[in-house]
Amino acid sequence: MSVGPGLLDTGPLVSFLGAGLRDHTWAVEQWKRLRPPLLTCEPVLTEAAFLLRREGRDADALFALLERGVIRIALTVEEQQADLRTLMRRYRARPMSLADACMVRLSELHAGGVVFTLDSDFRFYRRHGNKVIPVLMPE
Repeated sequence: MSVGPGLLDTGPLVSFLGAGLRDHTWAVEQWKRLRPPLLTCEPVLTEAAFLLRREGRDADALFALLERGVIRIALTVEEQQADLRTLMRRYRARPMSLADACMVRLSELHAGGVVFTLDSDFRFYRRHGNKVIPVLMPE
């Protein structure tokens, strides 16, 4: 059985690039198992750049992953705005971030994909209204 693409959320991206961060070792192990390109969106990259900066690191490594094709922007907010808005409205009580909405939408667009995340909200989010989203996260 073949597994679809890895759908990359902010947490594993920051942890992978941030040696010494809490989930760094776990993230590195998972990256070894996933086949590039890992699919993501610009809101995830924005969050990651912000969090890396907050940790005293720069975003050069993010750009290097993009340049090498290890990660690929596979969703644009402009093209998916109606669906993203619907998701954010549905989960406003959590509340859902734009990056999370993009990851849920990516899971809808790439049915065999697995969301690579540290965010436990993905245990509650559903794609297509009621379908469980396959996730790769620490236990």
